[in-house]
Amino acid sequence: MIALVELSDSGLYCRMGDFYIDPWRPVARAIITHAHADHARPGMGEYLIAAPGEAVFRARFGSEVSLTPLPYGAVIQHHGVNISLHPAGHVLGSAQIRLEYRGAVTVVSGDYKRHSDPTCAAFEPIRCHTFLSESTFGMPIYRWPDPSEVVEEIQTWWRGNRDVGRASIIYAYALGKAQRILATLDPSIGPIVVHGAVDRLIRAYRASGVALPATMMVQQDLRRKSWAGALVLAPPSAQGTPWVRRFEPAYEAVASGWMTVRGIRRRRAIDRGFILSDHADWPGLIQTIRETQAEQVILTHGYTHLLARWLREQGIPAEVLETRFSGEVDDSSGEPA
Repeated sequence: MIALVELSDSGLYCRMGDFYIDPWRPVARAIITHAHADHARPGMGEYLIAAPGEAVFRARFGSEVSLTPLPYGAVIQHHGVNISLHPAGHVLGSAQIRLEYRGAVTVVSGDYKRHSDPTCAAFEPIRCHTFLSESTFGMPIYRWPDPSEVVEEIQTWWRGNRDVGRASIIYAYALGKAQRILATLDPSIGPIVVHGAVDRLIRAYRASGVALPATMMVQQDLRRKSWAGALVLAPPSAQGTPWVRRFEPAYEAVASGWMTVRGIRRRRAIDRGFILSDHADWPGLIQTIRETQAEQVILTHGYTHLLARWLREQGIPAEVLETRFSGEVDDSSGEPA
């Protein structure tokens, strides 16, 4: 079976259908797996996205963008290629792209996770001949704890900080991670304050029907207010800025899969690290690849070479494709800090 996607100067290209997937340069037709900035860029002629992500996508790119939302599981055809989008479990509206042409099936997964998330549809395994997978956390040391345990850790930390008269600042992605945390919190602990980059996407989630607790924005004329007991959600790029300093005295934390490595937490100069990722961990990657029953695995970003070697040792053909996708980094979804 042939892979239906190849690498070009503009990004992943399906020659049979004459369209691109998550291109990094402007093209006429783009299918987008999700709205994070390393996968969704401005300037495309037409965008095809999963319908649940429409409000999020328009929050990032504006109402005038030429956008076609496709429900999960619906099939359209372009130049003989059958195209359908399926849940990836990464963030609201994230999708795997299934392509079928003359009996060959290729799935481009984008970014995905296998753990529970109340703010988006759960990952759907898809059988295929060729599977393009991320490997952001493609090392055996990355194994996520139960998300419910992490939520309890966050709330215990928040209560403790409240009781000593401090604010609690959590740095998390403005798109996806912040909303996932917010959806699981007990708002009776204290007020919840959000950065502007987070707020706009929270409104898009609410417009999409995702239930989230009440939040508040901080206006300039309120900067002298005491924020003791508040929980503050901000993108990682806000750390050290005047916007964050207004909440002092405060304790700071990062919610990320990288918090598995204690040295990274020390380098970030934070008080706590919560292991919470919107990407698959090592067991999740292996489970997913096995479930696809793919005859060929192509790894696009992350610890690609390590995972490819492990897969080949297990008898699974695997290769690496060098792309411009970055995985879990400081992504404030295009919003300035």
